[in-house]
Amino acid sequence: MTVVDYCAMALFLLLWLAYARITGDQQILSRTSLTKAMAERRREWILNSMTRDLKMIDTQIMGGLQNGTAFFASTTIFAIGGCFALLGATEQVDAILKDIPYIVQGGRATFELKVCGLIALFAYSFFKFGWSYRLFNYCTILFGAIPMADEAARDPERAMQAAERTIRMNIIAASHFNMGLRAIFYSIGYLGWFVSPWVFMIATVLVFIVLLRRQFFSEARLALLNASDR
Repeated sequence: MTVVDYCAMALFLLLWLAYARITGDQQILSRTSLTKAMAERRREWILNSMTRDLKMIDTQIMGGLQNGTAFFASTTIFAIGGCFALLGATEQVDAILKDIPYIVQGGRATFELKVCGLIALFAYSFFKFGWSYRLFNYCTILFGAIPMADEAARDPERAMQAAERTIRMNIIAASHFNMGLRAIFYSIGYLGWFVSPWVFMIATVLVFIVLLRRQFFSEARLALLNASDR
């Protein structure tokens, strides 16, 4: 590996941590992030569920959240398997890459190291999705502990405590889901390393910009906010 490769990897990690820090603070240029806005909508949904005894809609929403998380967890497992298959065919892949122009060749060891890095990305993503799925499962149990409307009216403090527990668990589960999804997005930039470290850096910066735009300047964000919050 060359100095440029190490610089590209350092930039990748720096932008990864910077994005996590920026979205963790949940504001940039006094703009509310999409993640924070969605957390508020989650709170509204669960508090609204306390006004009705029939919660079929709520259970369908919870099921949809779990199914989406399970889908991505399964996808990352297939991706990890594909990466291991790629390691077993290093010589064939290396021969193909040599015939492609503009590909910077670093040798077999470098190629295998890059693939191992990709495996680490997908493994991180899998653990985040797996934990998110489990937390959403816990959330369904906590949701079931929310009192019915009549009981909530008689003891609002107990009902609110149960709702707050459910809200916190739901937001934490969504946070881990977002972390896993972020790893998949950044893996797209990582693939540029197989071409050259310069492509790696450019692709990583583009992914960083796209993700920031979606968090703070997208139409989806505007759809979630009130006019006074924009």
